[in-house]
Amino acid sequence: MNAADVGELDDTVAAHTVEVHGVQTSALCSYVERPRAVIVALHGGATTSRYFDLEGRPELSLLRTAATLGYTVLAIDRPGYADSFECQERFDDPATRVDAAYGAVDALLEGCSRGAGVFLLAHSAGCDLGLRMAADPRGASLLGVELAGTGTRKQREALEIIKRMRTTRNRGAIRDLLWYPEELYPPEVRGGRSLTCITPRYEAVVAAEWPRDFMRLAPEVRIPVRYTYAEHEKVWETDDDLRAEIKAAFLAAPRFVEHRQTGSGHNMSVGFAAAEYHRGVVAFVEACAARG
Repeated sequence: MNAADVGELDDTVAAHTVEVHGVQTSALCSYVERPRAVIVALHGGATTSRYFDLEGRPELSLLRTAATLGYTVLAIDRPGYADSFECQERFDDPATRVDAAYGAVDALLEGCSRGAGVFLLAHSAGCDLGLRMAADPRGASLLGVELAGTGTRKQREALEIIKRMRTTRNRGAIRDLLWYPEELYPPEVRGGRSLTCITPRYEAVVAAEWPRDFMRLAPEVRIPVRYTYAEHEKVWETDDDLRAEIKAAFLAAPRFVEHRQTGSGHNMSVGFAAAEYHRGVVAFVEACAARG
């Protein structure tokens, strides 16, 4: 990777761009010289890798927290986002997105130590890519996967709001779902301010097919899984029966851990509880690495 590929943000986090199959892929990265392991973070819908390193809030940053604890972090802009937005039509096929993500990881880690291995952290709509990567044959070599801010059935209020939004194009109500309760988030990001971006068209298909794909892919995962839901989740149902169904679906996973993140709404990595959440993820990665 040459100097033109790197944009310094500070001593900990840098912006990188790599070429994968002829497409530019961007990422925010925090490299550790001798990492305990590598965490690959996959953002949700209508945002980018900035989600994991909120400007002006270093204490909430996954990249900075994990680096302090000895972990390299690659927060990748998912295929069709940021630098690859102009090529979004190339990623309509889920398998192409998986190949692109694995290619980006390999390119970003070229010449770098992986420590004990690579762990995936996926949030919200990013869980589609994260789960597909974990279920892919290449996923067997991963340390594990964190799936956060997702589920198999939306809450009734969320369904009603989404239906109204499609007819009125008023996005105010859905912002209330994703950023509730507002007092749990820094004022500069409430409602998605400073983080939102244009979404590639394929995300509409992901949203429509996700619950079915979730349950279809889960049995193919053969690595440890941590499933995290927020105390104040307003999009997905998190009742006992549904969580039991999700756990049972990961029948080939050697370990399944369920975690309820207190003091948080849907967007766990940018709320005031983010540091606690990120430390919990790192502790799980450490446990996965220790188990070999």
